[in-house]
Amino acid sequence: MAEYLMDEQIRARLRLGKSVEQWLGVVQEADYTILRWLSIDKESDESYSVVYFESFDEGNKDFLDIYAFSLVDPDEPFGVIHTFSSVADALEFAEATYKASPHKYTAAGMIQ
Repeated sequence: MAEYLMDEQIRARLRLGKSVEQWLGVVQEADYTILRWLSIDKESDESYSVVYFESFDEGNKDFLDIYAFSLVDPDEPFGVIHTFSSVADALEFAEATYKASPHKYTAAGMIQ
């Protein structure tokens, strides 16, 4: 089970240029499953990006790398990206737009 970050840990990680992620769940379609998650990153220009991903669940016992799964929208090869001038604005957007929980962020790489 992933260890969730406290609010100050989220903000500190982002200020230091370390990403945080959140698992948003699955969407089950008739013949495939879509995996949903987001990442928040500090950019080189000191802005903060919220990146939303949807990928096909292509996993099996020998292939578990969610980051390598095919994205649902090939026109968005790096996810859907929104940029903000502050950490607070990025977190607020993630909650309002993607229903992210302020209490379920993890360090990058932990959603796998």
